[in-house]
Amino acid sequence: MATLTELARIGFADLSESREVLDTLHEVAGVEPREFLEDFRVAADPDQALRAIVSLARVDDGRTARLLADPVHRVVLLRLAGASQGLVEFFERHPDQLDVVTEPADELPSAAQIADDLLATVHEVDGFASAGAASSGPASPAWSEDRLWTDLRIRYRRWLVRIAAFDLSAADASAVLDRVATRLADAAGAALEASLAVARTHVTMPGAGPARFTRDEVALTRFAIIGMGKAGANELNYVSDVDVIFVAEGDEQGGLDNSKAVDIATRLAVLTMRGISEAGFEPPLWEVDPNLRPEGKQGALVRTLDSHIAYYERWAKSWEFQALLKARPLAGDPDLGQRYVDALWPKVWSSASRENFVDSVQRMRERVTDNIPSDELHYQLKLGPGGLRDIEFTVQLLQLVHGQSDESVHERGTIRALGALSESGYIGRVEAAGFAQDYRLLRVLEHRLQLSRLRRTHLMPRDDASLRVLARASGLATTGHALVTRWESTKNEVRTLHERLFYRPLLSAVAALPEDEVTLSPKQAEARLAAIGFRDARGALSHIQALTGGVSRRATIQRHLLPVMLRWFADGADPDYGLLAFRRLSESLGGTHWFLRMLRDSSGVAERLTRVLSGSRYIGELLDQIPEASAWLEDDRELKPRSLTTLRDEASSILRRHADAEPAAKAIMRMRRRELLRLAISSVLGVVELQQLGAGLTDVTTATLDGVLRAIRRRDGLGPDALEFAVIGMGRYGGGELGFGSDADLLYVFRATTGTPEATTQAANAIVKALSSLTEDHRVPLDLDTDLRPEGKNGPQARSLDSYRAYYERWSLTWEAQALLRARGVAGDEQLLADFETLADTVRYPAAIAEQAVREVKRIKARVENERLPQGADPTRHVKLGRGSLSDVEWFVQLMQLEHAAAIPDLRTTSTLDALAVVAREHLVPDADAARLREAWLFASRLRSSMTLWLNKTTDVLPSDRRQLEGIARVMEYPPGSATQLEQDYLAVTRRARRVFEQRFYGLPDRIQPSTA
Repeated sequence: MATLTELARIGFADLSESREVLDTLHEVAGVEPREFLEDFRVAADPDQALRAIVSLARVDDGRTARLLADPVHRVVLLRLAGASQGLVEFFERHPDQLDVVTEPADELPSAAQIADDLLATVHEVDGFASAGAASSGPASPAWSEDRLWTDLRIRYRRWLVRIAAFDLSAADASAVLDRVATRLADAAGAALEASLAVARTHVTMPGAGPARFTRDEVALTRFAIIGMGKAGANELNYVSDVDVIFVAEGDEQGGLDNSKAVDIATRLAVLTMRGISEAGFEPPLWEVDPNLRPEGKQGALVRTLDSHIAYYERWAKSWEFQALLKARPLAGDPDLGQRYVDALWPKVWSSASRENFVDSVQRMRERVTDNIPSDELHYQLKLGPGGLRDIEFTVQLLQLVHGQSDESVHERGTIRALGALSESGYIGRVEAAGFAQDYRLLRVLEHRLQLSRLRRTHLMPRDDASLRVLARASGLATTGHALVTRWESTKNEVRTLHERLFYRPLLSAVAALPEDEVTLSPKQAEARLAAIGFRDARGALSHIQALTGGVSRRATIQRHLLPVMLRWFADGADPDYGLLAFRRLSESLGGTHWFLRMLRDSSGVAERLTRVLSGSRYIGELLDQIPEASAWLEDDRELKPRSLTTLRDEASSILRRHADAEPAAKAIMRMRRRELLRLAISSVLGVVELQQLGAGLTDVTTATLDGVLRAIRRRDGLGPDALEFAVIGMGRYGGGELGFGSDADLLYVFRATTGTPEATTQAANAIVKALSSLTEDHRVPLDLDTDLRPEGKNGPQARSLDSYRAYYERWSLTWEAQALLRARGVAGDEQLLADFETLADTVRYPAAIAEQAVREVKRIKARVENERLPQGADPTRHVKLGRGSLSDVEWFVQLMQLEHAAAIPDLRTTSTLDALAVVAREHLVPDADAARLREAWLFASRLRSSMTLWLNKTTDVLPSDRRQLEGIARVMEYPPGSATQLEQDYLAVTRRARRVFEQRFYGLPDRIQPSTA
C-alpha cells in the first residue's frame, strides 16, 4: 500500500481517499497501481485522474485495463483524465471511443484528416449527407438527421481528444499553442461543413415540412459560412463561440434566383447551427453565433453578397469593419466565401480614415469592460484589464491605422499580426516578442480552464485547490500561488501595451530614441496621431518634437512621459489644445527641478494634467499665466476652496506690502486669478461639488472686492472717518451661488459721517469708478453689474442709505422687492452693511403681498421670456432664461418668498436652494415638484459653468455643435461619446421642471401627455 507521504509527493491532495481509490482500481481493473503510481505525476489533478480511470474501468469492458498496461498509452490517459473531466465524461458516455488514446499523441492530426473523417461520418456525397450505416442510438428510420448529428458530435470529440492529447503532452504548452488553436479552428470548420451536409439533405426530405426544397434547388444554392473572430483568425479555443456570417446567392443560369436562394440558405443556416449547438443525445459542441452579421440580431440571418456590400458601404459602424478583419471562408461554397472576403477586405483597411474611427472603437472596448460584473472583473482572463482583449484591441488598432497604406500588416491572427507589425517597423521587436509571449500565456490558461469541463469560461479560479490544478495543467508554475503571481505580472505588462506599442513609437518620428526602438517616419506618425483623434496631426508632431528634441535631461524625461501622456491627451475632448498647452507649460517650467519630476514620480499627476488641459481652455489659459499652480495636482488638499477668512488675510498682507493702490490691486487680482484656477481645476477633476464651487467663487469675488476697496479708501483717505461705504451683493452673487462666467451683480451704498452730502456723494462715486477701474481683467473679466439698482441704468451708481430708504418707501416696484430677496452685504463698513440689510428686509419680506403684485411678478416673468431671450435663440437651450432653466426655478422660489417669508422666517435667505428646501419642508409644494426644480437648477448651473470652462468664454446657450457638446459633457464628467446624452438629459430635466413651474407659478393645468397606447 502506498504511503501518504508518497501520495503527497506525487501530487495527490486528498491522501486518505486516494489510497482507498487505488485499492478499488486494483479490484475493478485487475491492475496493480503501485507499478505505475509515479506516472500520476503527469496528471494535472492526480485525484481526479484516479477517480476517472476507476469510473471508466467499471463500464468499458476491459479497455481501461489494456490502456493502463501499456506505458505510453497509460501516460496519455492519465494526462487526459487529470486535465479534463469533460473528456472523461465523454468516454463514460462512449467507452468504445477509448481506443483513440492509442493513437499518436506526439503529432497533430492534419486539417484534411479531420475534414475527410467528419464528412465520412455523415456519409457526404457532393455536399449532401446520406443515411449510410450510422452507428449511434436505437434503431431508427433510414434517414435521421438527429442520428447523423449525434455521430458527428461524437466523432468531433474524438478528434478533440487527439488535439488535447498532443497539447497536454507538449513540454511547453505556449510553444504549441498556435498549432493547437489553428487545428481547433480547422476542426470547427470541418464540423460546420459536415453539419451543413446533413442540413442540405434534410431540407429535401419529406419530413422537412413547409420549408422543403428539391435537391436540385438546394444544389443550385451557393451558400458560404464566413468565419469571424477567433475561428476566422485560426486561433480558436477548446470551447469558444464560433462567430459566423452567412452569405448566399442563386445560380441564375441554372434557374434559381437570389430570393429563392436566400430562403433555402436561411433554412440551411438554421439547421447547420442546430446540428452543432442544439441540445441532444450527445451534448452540443459549442455555440454558433451569427450576431456579427449586418444589423446584428435584428438583421436578416442570410444575405446575398450584394446586400452585404451595400450594407458595409452605407450603414456599417467602425467596430463592424474591425470585426471583418478576422473574416475568412470557413465552410460551404469556397468560391462565394472568397468573393465575400475579396469584396469587403479593402473596406476593412480604409475604415481607419472614417471620422472618429479610433474613438468609436475605443468606446466599444470600454462598453465591453463596463458590462463585466464587478465581482468578476479582476478574474477575467479575456475582457478584464490586462487581459486578452487588451492585446487584441491594440494589435488590431495598429493594423487598421497602418494597414491603410501597408498590405504587409493585413493579417488575421493576433500573433501573426504582431510579427508583421514588427517586421514592417511599426512596433519594436522586443515589444512584439514580449507581448506575443504574454498573449500565449493567457491563451494557455484559457485553454486549460475550458478543457477542464469542456465549458466556455474566461474566469480564473479563486480557490487554492483549483489554482494548484491549473498551475500543473498549464505547466506555467508549480503552485497556485506562483501561478497567480505570474498571471498578475503578465496583466501588469499587458496594461502598458497600448502605450508601449501605440504611443511610444510616435516619438521616433521626431526624437532620438535608442537604436533598438522602432522608428516611424513623420508621415506614419501623423497617420497614427490623426487616427487617435488629433485634428492637426502635423502641429501635434511639431509639439512632440519641441518637447523631446535634444539630449538634455529634460528631453529625456519627456521622452519617457509623452507616450503615455499622448494616450491620455487622445482620451480627452480636445487633444490638440491639450498638447499645445502642455508644451507651453513645459517651456515655462522646464528649468525648474520639480515639474517633470512630479509628473514622472507622482501617481496620477500626469494623467490629471492631461485631463484638465485637454478638457478646459479656461484652465489652459490660466495655467499659462500661473504655471506653478500645476503643483496642486499632487494633493487634493491644495485644490480645496480657500476660506473667505484666508483670502481676506492674504489681501491684508498684500495691502501691507504695497502702499499704492494700483500695485496692491494688481496683486489682489492675481490672487483672484489663482483662486479661480484652483476652483476650475477642482471642478473639472470632481474634487468639489457644485454648491462648494458656488460658495468658493463667491468668496473669491468678495475677498477681491473687499481688498481692492480697502486699497482705494486707504489711498484716497476715504475711510470711515470720511464716509461709510458698502458693497451689496445681488443676484447669484448675493445668493452665494456664483458660477464661472457669472456677473457680480452689485449695489453701492454710502452714508455721510463728517462731510457734506455733496462731498460724500462725490467721494462715493469716486470709489465706484476706481473699483471698476482697478478690478479690470481682460483675461478673466470681473463684470461689476449695477443694473439692479433703483431706476436701473438711469439711476445713480451709488446712493446714500437714506436715498435708498426714500426710494423704496415711495417708488419701489414689485420687481425691485424681488431683486432685494438676494441682497447681501459683502464688503465695506459693517454697520452700514447691517443697516442696509435691515432696510431691505422691510421691502423684501412684506407682511402681505397684494394679488395685483403677484400678477405683476407673473407678467414681468412672461415679458422676460418673450423679450430678453436673444433673437433667434431656442428657448429650450438657453440655460439662464430658457424653459425650465435657472430663471424659472429662481422666479418661482422668489415668489414663494414674497408670499410667505414674513410668516416663515427660514425663507429669509438669499440662497435659491436653501429657500427651495424650506418651501418643500413647509409643504408649500409637493416634495416631487421641489425635487424636479432643484434637479433642473443644479443641472443648469453646472452646465453653465462647464460651458465657460470648455469654451473659455461666457455663453448661456447650449451649443448644437456635437464637438462642443462633447467637450462640455466631458467637463461634466460624462463618459466619452456623450454629446447626445448630455443634450437629452438637459432637455428632459428642464422639460420636467417647466411643467412644475407652469403649474405652480402660472397656475396652468398639467398638459395632457400623448398617449403611448
